[in-house]
Amino acid sequence: MDLIKVLDQQNMKAELPTMNVGDTVRVHVKIKEGARERVQVFEGTIIAKKHGGVQETITVRRISNGIGVEKVFPVHSPNVVDVVTVRRGKVRRAKLYYLRDRVGKAAKVKERV
Repeated sequence: MDLIKVLDQQNMKAELPTMNVGDTVRVHVKIKEGARERVQVFEGTIIAKKHGGVQETITVRRISNGIGVEKVFPVHSPNVVDVVTVRRGKVRRAKLYYLRDRVGKAAKVKERV
């Protein structure tokens, strides 16, 4: 087997929750502040999934104080403790970049039943 593939398999997380574009998720991330370490939660809608394997990333968007905030999380990073799916979204696109232009109710994604 290729050496790169072996290293990728070692660094991948064993179990990942099912998450798709349009889902609302809570991402638990380790934050280092000096010598202290804590877990911070970032909740928002997944607007993009990129790459595959150990390089897989998700882009999560939320509105904070009227300003849109997007963060890109490497799914297999040791700093990402947990990803919890809050609600499933019903979307017909792979990338939801059009949500950047929407405000209020227009920026909502319908829930999959």
